[in-house]
Amino acid sequence: MFLQPRRSKFRKNQKGKLSNLELKKNKLRFGIYGLKSIESGTISAKQLEAARQAIVRKTKRKGKLWIRCFPNLPISAKPIETRMGKGKGAVQYWSFKTKRGTVLFELAGISDKNAFAAFKTGGAKLPIKTKIFT
Repeated sequence: MFLQPRRSKFRKNQKGKLSNLELKKNKLRFGIYGLKSIESGTISAKQLEAARQAIVRKTKRKGKLWIRCFPNLPISAKPIETRMGKGKGAVQYWSFKTKRGTVLFELAGISDKNAFAAFKTGGAKLPIKTKIFT
């Protein structure tokens, strides 16, 4: 199942703006290898789950993987071919906004060759450009 909050204070949120650079969540805290975003953008829970599954498959369930982000932003949409007005649409999926430099995943307990291969396949599943670092 995809990540989403159990409860939220408000059912629907406004879009808001993406700021440019992350200054707090840009360093490794748990693992030895990390996958960092190079550009700002929004990542849906499905895309995050696809990246996680790809990384876990490549590592063959060895080592420890940390997900450093959580989709807590509801994205709403109106049905296709619906006229304007009549309120905001229903929540379609959950996503999160990532700034440039945010650490998305961390890995520990495997060799650097396997970690880099896993992060390369995992980063390909995401809609933003990513960078692997130690």
